[in-house]
Amino acid sequence: MGHLNLPYSKHTRQWTLLDLVSAVFFAAVFVFFLLVFTPLGDSLAASGRQTLVHSTADPRQRQSLVALMEAGQQQTIETCPAEAVDHMPCEDPRRNSQLSRDMNFYRERHCPLPEDTPLCLIPPPDGYRVPIQWPESLHKIWHSNMPHNKIADRKGHQGWMKEEGPYFIFPGGGTMFPDGAVQYIEKLGLYIPIRGGILRTALDMGCGVASFGGYLLSEHILTLSFAPRDSHKAQIQFALERGIPAIVAMLGTRRLPFPADSFDLVHCSRCLIPFTAYNGTYFVEVDRLLRPGGYLVISGPPVQWPKQDKEWAELQAVARSLCYELIVVDGNTVIWKKHSGDSCLPNQNEFGLELCGESDDPSYAWYFKLKNCVSRISSLMGEHAVGTIPKWPDRLIKTPSRATLIKNGIDVFEADTRRWARRVAYYKKSLNLKLGTPAVRNVMDMNSFFGGFAAALSSDPVWVMNVVPARKPSTLGVLYDRGLIGIYHDWCEPFSTYPRTYDLIHVASINSLIKYPGSIKNRCNLVDLMVEIDRMLRPEGTVVIRDSLEAIDKVVRIAHAIRWMVTIHETEPESNGREKILIGTKKFWKLPSASN
Repeated sequence: MGHLNLPYSKHTRQWTLLDLVSAVFFAAVFVFFLLVFTPLGDSLAASGRQTLVHSTADPRQRQSLVALMEAGQQQTIETCPAEAVDHMPCEDPRRNSQLSRDMNFYRERHCPLPEDTPLCLIPPPDGYRVPIQWPESLHKIWHSNMPHNKIADRKGHQGWMKEEGPYFIFPGGGTMFPDGAVQYIEKLGLYIPIRGGILRTALDMGCGVASFGGYLLSEHILTLSFAPRDSHKAQIQFALERGIPAIVAMLGTRRLPFPADSFDLVHCSRCLIPFTAYNGTYFVEVDRLLRPGGYLVISGPPVQWPKQDKEWAELQAVARSLCYELIVVDGNTVIWKKHSGDSCLPNQNEFGLELCGESDDPSYAWYFKLKNCVSRISSLMGEHAVGTIPKWPDRLIKTPSRATLIKNGIDVFEADTRRWARRVAYYKKSLNLKLGTPAVRNVMDMNSFFGGFAAALSSDPVWVMNVVPARKPSTLGVLYDRGLIGIYHDWCEPFSTYPRTYDLIHVASINSLIKYPGSIKNRCNLVDLMVEIDRMLRPEGTVVIRDSLEAIDKVVRIAHAIRWMVTIHETEPESNGREKILIGTKKFWKLPSASN
């Protein structure tokens, strides 16, 4: 049969054009809904943001700029593009998405090489304002400072947060406590000693916007909250903006960057961590972090959860294998207490758990692969178990037993405490810092040692993120015994936090952070470190740096390149040595508007 030849028609051509236009329109609508209402949009947006950030980096120009600045020539560091407002170099969704999904490896820290990192200053978002001060910030923040609405849209009915005029409002709820954290904490207080100073340090895993930790502060329990980077929810960013201690972290293939026996309380409210997976490896990691006699609280699945009977049975089994005492099962909440005596292992258990070898240091936790073995009990265990360790605030000033593991530890601890009390008093009286006022809430000490700086601020309305450099003596356990919180970190890498999260950053001996221990040779450069400090610092925030005159001279040159206003001061009269103190203020600059 031959083809039927129809005569040409103008109307037929118009109909085809209309059909094409309609198809394009409906395709555009489909793509719009796909990008706005599905995780694909978040992934693509994150990828696009990171691509723009990386497009500004030229390794040769970068190397040349750093070399000129280190040689003493005055240079200017450019601003990053507007799309980089929330950039975290070690939590890059575009790069990490190419990594293995096994045990959530791709969601852990993965830092680029310095030459692959743009050397530019992170701008604030359009409409950014100086954050609301503590304690009002616990309940509301400026919407324009992080205009990410998805948590409010998806979790508003659970009391997480909601948009109200120019603010995000935080009613204090959570998925497992929609009626508010206060009521939830009161329920926990029926079974564990929330009040009275017995509990001081807590870890909140998969914390949401950290309302649990925020409301525990009124009970003098200092909670460090963590969650992985979430490109569309920014949970940790909200927590820090509220003034609640938090970091970006993921329980995946490595130990969390804390020493053994750190936390009096570990909490998981619908954190969805598979504690019994990989033969109980994640539960064993919690056991490493939990102080003897401490409490583990899990709310939500699989605790008496529909269709998760097998998982709930396994969770109870691994707790029994580790000799945890079951305190209560209240609805979908279970509370266990870690034993205070010698380990019950080796014993027969279905998970094959055994004690770690004698050579294992349970406090070594910087890029350290998780082990499926139970950490051995320290010989000092009885002195820092919950119920034995002094109550808060007495434990802040009593020399911890772990300090004795360092040569002349007791004398060094007491001298360090006196020294920092004297120095902080001088900071407040003579250097006109805003310490002790509502203008300073989130504080970081980049080189903490025994935590003397943080201890001297204990009466101020602040919390301090104490950082013990990974290549320096492991003193972080001493800080936790004092009732302070902190983390291991290597300052040749970016820190796992969002931009604009600290009001004041303090560092003693900044030059030591970039050198090989016991050597004058640098492992990385001061320029990158100061650009990272600038990334973490809020606009109008303050930096306090103590070091030799030579180091301070280098810092001053770089400070001008990153737009800080700086002043140089003498140290306190009682101080010995040749140190100077630099005080830098980050200017509140903005990118030019698109219309200009």
